[in-house]
Amino acid sequence: MEREKKKREWRRGSGQERAGGENQAGGGTMETGHDPLVQMRNKTVDRITHCPVDKMTHHLGEELSRREGQTEGETACVSTVRNKEESGIQMGTEKMEEMNKGLITVTDRDNDDDDPASIPPAPSISPAPSISPLSISTLSSPSPSFLAPLSSFSPVPSLTPPLPPSVELCAVLTDTRLTLDVYQGGTAVLQVLWVSVPGQLRGLQYLRLGSEDRGALEGALEVLPHLTQLRSLAIRGHCFHDAHGDPLPGLLTSLPPSLSSLSLLVHLDLSFNLLSSFPPCLLTLPLLSTLLLGHNHLTDLPPSFGPLPALRYLSLLGNCLASLPPSLGQLKTLHTLDVSYNLLETLPEEIGALEELVKLELSHNRLKRLPETMGGLLSLRDLVIHSNDLRVLPVCLCLDKLDKLKVDVRNNPLGRPPTPPPLPPTPGQVETRIPELHLGPNRHRFCVSSAGCHVFLPGGAELLFPSGCLATTTTLQWAERRPDRKWVWLEEHDFLLSRPLELLPHGISFLKPVEVCVPYHRSRKGEVVVRRFDGQQWSTLSTETRRGSIGHSSHPGGRPARLACVSVRQFSWFVAVSRPVRDSCSVTPEGALLVSRSDAGIKLTFPPDCTVQTRTITLQVLQVSVTEVQTLCGDPQARVSPLLCLSQDPSIQFLQPIKVQVPLPTGLTGHTVDLSCLHLLHGDPSAHTWTDITSQVSLYVTQLYAIFYITHFSWYWLWYTTQRCVSGVVRRVYQRLKQFQVQFLVLQRRTDPKQVLLQCLPADKVDNRVQSLSEQYDGPQPSDLCDLLEGEQFFAGFERGLDVSADRPDCAEGRLSFVFYSRLKNLKEVYVCPTQKQEGSIRGQVSFYRGEVPSDIPQEVARKRKGHDSQWLATLPLRLPGLNSEGGSNGMDWEQPQYPPLNLGDPESGYLTEANLLAISLQIGQDWRSIGINLGISYQELDRMQYKYRDNLGAVVLEMLFHWARGQQQEGVGLRPAGGPGQQGIGAVPRLIDAMVESGRRDLAEEIKDIVRLGTRKYNESLRRVGLEEEEKRPSTDTDPSPSH
Repeated sequence: MEREKKKREWRRGSGQERAGGENQAGGGTMETGHDPLVQMRNKTVDRITHCPVDKMTHHLGEELSRREGQTEGETACVSTVRNKEESGIQMGTEKMEEMNKGLITVTDRDNDDDDPASIPPAPSISPAPSISPLSISTLSSPSPSFLAPLSSFSPVPSLTPPLPPSVELCAVLTDTRLTLDVYQGGTAVLQVLWVSVPGQLRGLQYLRLGSEDRGALEGALEVLPHLTQLRSLAIRGHCFHDAHGDPLPGLLTSLPPSLSSLSLLVHLDLSFNLLSSFPPCLLTLPLLSTLLLGHNHLTDLPPSFGPLPALRYLSLLGNCLASLPPSLGQLKTLHTLDVSYNLLETLPEEIGALEELVKLELSHNRLKRLPETMGGLLSLRDLVIHSNDLRVLPVCLCLDKLDKLKVDVRNNPLGRPPTPPPLPPTPGQVETRIPELHLGPNRHRFCVSSAGCHVFLPGGAELLFPSGCLATTTTLQWAERRPDRKWVWLEEHDFLLSRPLELLPHGISFLKPVEVCVPYHRSRKGEVVVRRFDGQQWSTLSTETRRGSIGHSSHPGGRPARLACVSVRQFSWFVAVSRPVRDSCSVTPEGALLVSRSDAGIKLTFPPDCTVQTRTITLQVLQVSVTEVQTLCGDPQARVSPLLCLSQDPSIQFLQPIKVQVPLPTGLTGHTVDLSCLHLLHGDPSAHTWTDITSQVSLYVTQLYAIFYITHFSWYWLWYTTQRCVSGVVRRVYQRLKQFQVQFLVLQRRTDPKQVLLQCLPADKVDNRVQSLSEQYDGPQPSDLCDLLEGEQFFAGFERGLDVSADRPDCAEGRLSFVFYSRLKNLKEVYVCPTQKQEGSIRGQVSFYRGEVPSDIPQEVARKRKGHDSQWLATLPLRLPGLNSEGGSNGMDWEQPQYPPLNLGDPESGYLTEANLLAISLQIGQDWRSIGINLGISYQELDRMQYKYRDNLGAVVLEMLFHWARGQQQEGVGLRPAGGPGQQGIGAVPRLIDAMVESGRRDLAEEIKDIVRLGTRKYNESLRRVGLEEEEKRPSTDTDPSPSH
């Protein structure tokens, strides 16, 4: 007792002496002797000063360990002290004295063997800046700020690198948790900490590591067997991303056997690694309850799972498992099993022994059947078997004992007859591979024999002719059409994704179906289908989408094209279209259930006896952007559900109401929704109106869904808005949703300003397009934003002294015709000329006007009033340099054209002039040589042209066409027979048409025919104007310029 009393008296005297010294150093402005923080600091400094080095290190280590292992109540107290200190608020004297007593107790316990009388008195010192002020947070964790001046005594290592300098140990190590997967390279810290503070790591219960660093991973695996108190362990890949945004894979390939020492482990996550086999050490963990091995390379599982009696959750998704072992039935406590995205073809019969299984994930495998023993899974509630090859479900799944079971069977060929096995090869039969044929841009004809052929067309299209589809070798043709209205049929909310592909001859019939694959532009909304036009009507074909063959890309070095594939027995016109996801079913008197593939929360329930005769129901779902709706209606609180389009055949009312379930608008739940703001709108597609029918139907909400009953099928849209006139708002928003905001481009080629490019694009594509054309083209900035519909016609008119330098079939009343398709280029290049001969530059303009809109669009949508012209869209300036003007076209004079005038033909049937050839040349690309050969130009002459203009494809095409045209004029070959009336011969224009057809450019051949017909019509009109109708009607022996094909 006397010894303890002496110790306390000595410490009390030392504390007063140091307090007086501090008071003097501080200028006497603060009574530090009564400040509890200063008292605690002084006691700590006193202990450091008067203890030997080894004793001090021992004290510090025990103090840190004691602070790390303190109870929750003490931790809260320490946290309170830290917060009080940081905010400048002094803590109560009583709490600080209690903590000081605890600190003194530690010191007394450590110095029991030391005699206080033998310790020399401490001198009066002023604390160093690195120590003062000493806070409770410094003692509660090994902070670098506290350990910096004591580095020679501290066992805590530096965490930098690999962790950032600002990261302290307390940020990753808290109580029994160590998190090292939030900093790249953090796994290396585990081995560093084990060397420095093994005592703190031995009590770890939760540990998370990243596995992207092989060296750090090997060091961590050496430490893990010593952490025997672990309850949860995660060693995952995909924790970090590289510079391109791709996740870094985990590099874990195996686990050491010594990990079997982790006998208390309950949760283990080894996802996104390179495990090729099941680690045997995992079978020695008796308490393991959750095991995640997803996204590895596992090919098989252990033959016995008996040593894992506590396993409740097992995830094996994303591996390479071809089968599951029978020992899987030993996991009697298993609640969830996920083996999706594997290669399973069958399931073991023992899977029926999993009596406590609640959820079974089997999607995206190759399962052809399910075992009958699954009827014993009485606890099963969720069975996910979509995206397999199941054609029939076992009867056991329909038992009354499994009445609460939810089954997802999407993307399975249910009900379809099984595919018969292939016939065994006959003796002597040799398996032959279908030959491949790659066509160039200038080759539009090809031959297919009875052996079949896989034909690759330019641009990514593919044609697969199976063996035996033709009896004899047949010549076939292909052509790509312009997206004209007569070749395109679009329904509501459809988008054109490809140019029409024509396959010839139309009348041919194949003995076996031929696969036609049409390349299409990417579509983020809806589904992709192929439509066929047989010359009279359109039909939608059953379509499958896939990527093209490896090694065959639409662009050199690019990815294979996206293909929409159909099977046909006859050739015609084909086009790829995007439409809202469509689902259909047949409703019988027994009732039916229709679930949308676009959103599984959208369901139509047909009760029994709702119809007398069987009818076909079609459901289309249009997903709508909430942000876009809020912008269009001006209501930031507006929310909408997907738009439903319901139709039936035959169109008669149901005998009983049909239950419709749709998800509540985004952000709303049954507890938060204000029913007074929830409106159900009914749309009439013929009148283009929307009516609020909320009060006319039975509408109620659950936590996630809105449910209502209808007897009539049409369009239905659920809105949540605070506005009153809901019908008018919805009508305007719906009309705007179908329109695109577009901009117009008018650019001139830098080397030839007479060549003008016109294009219309959606606003989000304009900047990239202008940048890609900036090296070869120059012109004004893009136009202001305008609104156009998919398939809407518009015109471009050259004004104020400018005109198109050709008679074109797509030019009406001086305006060039376009049809807008949002996924296509909507581009034309023309040559322009001044309307009158004049010197100096011409400052003209190009104006864009609306044309005809689709017939089913209301008039108010088509009307766009700006200025005095109700159809005007935009106007852009266009400057055409004149003779010897700055920036002129290489000093060319308009009175002396670069190419001499041509008049191929005669007045009665129309001329093919040099302006027409200029316009045609803009549409000829790499197939110019094939056209030249078919026009009769020698190989040597074509090589000379190519060498002369080796860096200018446009100049080569012009040289080829005008070289041939000048030869025709010199020979005197016109549209009439060369020898005069009554003689047989072929004119120049038919020869040009034949060359285009033989070169696969049927589109140019049709355009030349239209040009000649246009000339004929103009000639006849001129005759009528001068009163020479009788001469026009006289018999003629002209030959038809259009060859028969």
